[in-house]
Amino acid sequence: MNSFYASIEQAQNLELRGKPVVICGDPERRSGIVLAASKEAKQFGIKTVDPLWMVQQKCPQAVIVRPRMETYVEVSVRIMEIAQRFTPQVEVFSIDEIFLDLSGTEKLWGGPWEVARQFRRLVREETGVVCSVGIGYNKLVAKVCCDTKAKKSSEGIWEWKPQDIVREMHPLPVRELFGVGSRMERHFHSRGIVTIGDLARYPLHLLKKRFGIMGEVYHLSANGIDYSPVTPNTFRQDMKSVGHMMTLPRDYETAAEVEVVLLELCEDVCRRLRRMGRNGRTVHMHCGYHGLVGGFSRQVSLPYSTNITREVYAAACQIFHEKWSGTAVRSVGISVENLGDDGEQQLDLFHDRERERRLAYTIDSIKDRFGNTALVRAASLTQAGQAFERSGKIGGHYR
Repeated sequence: MNSFYASIEQAQNLELRGKPVVICGDPERRSGIVLAASKEAKQFGIKTVDPLWMVQQKCPQAVIVRPRMETYVEVSVRIMEIAQRFTPQVEVFSIDEIFLDLSGTEKLWGGPWEVARQFRRLVREETGVVCSVGIGYNKLVAKVCCDTKAKKSSEGIWEWKPQDIVREMHPLPVRELFGVGSRMERHFHSRGIVTIGDLARYPLHLLKKRFGIMGEVYHLSANGIDYSPVTPNTFRQDMKSVGHMMTLPRDYETAAEVEVVLLELCEDVCRRLRRMGRNGRTVHMHCGYHGLVGGFSRQVSLPYSTNITREVYAAACQIFHEKWSGTAVRSVGISVENLGDDGEQQLDLFHDRERERRLAYTIDSIKDRFGNTALVRAASLTQAGQAFERSGKIGGHYR
């Protein structure tokens, strides 16, 4: 989907059409970064994750719109339903990206180009959103083709076949290859790898020596090879961890303040685990310092799997007090990994874990019925607490 959030706002508000629309968080709570920019805004050089002050410098006339995540999720679900009219093999990659495997549907629809044209038309008619379609013989090729060619083409559709890789993909900058971020780009540049073709031709044994198994993955990707199938229900089947992270509305300078947010995040993570019928053995904590400089990210393994808030919180506090330098804290994150089935419980001679678990599920049912803030911990009533603010958001953004 092209400029997904901005496209939805323009589709639902005629006054925004043709204007440089920027979807931005709440600047007063330090979430004032660009989530999406319309094509008109992009012409001024506005990019995703630009801070609000930079947007105002680049385009003073930009229309700033606060995100409506609930609406965006609803539109995304409608688009997924449109995709499923063509094939059951639909993999959700993100809120605005999907993969479709059209193998065997040629007699129904006439081929991928026909599907692409019909899909774009239906999405535009039913949601007002414009999308681009990359056609490839695997997911990686389709995505790179979409990002680098389809989005820039007049029809919004482009196709790469195996014989097109050397001519079309290899001349592209290495950063255009899926999975290569800015840090990896610098690593590649230090080795003289500037284009995707350079990476494809680089000796495989040297890539594996420096990057391990990922070296082989990069080699295969640069040569247009991707063995991963289109997998429906990927998020539900293959979830390896459950976590939450948030940027604080101000710098938290004391351990007591940070501990309040840690407790709230642990409560949310454990509630999600219980809803999934899962528990986990490894607790991972992230802490970012003031000015986005420094911080730490560490994990600890528990003697048994859990989704009990008290136990996860104790592990998070242990990490925090061992690693915190005393610097003001700007962001905090908690995740639980090494997931298992919640039906399997380790008993404890000194704590009635089963009683705690039943109590947690009872609290969850009350929140499900009456709202997230029907019951809160007393710590959330302090100035450091964020539970009430976060309860009105989806994914950290306003509904």
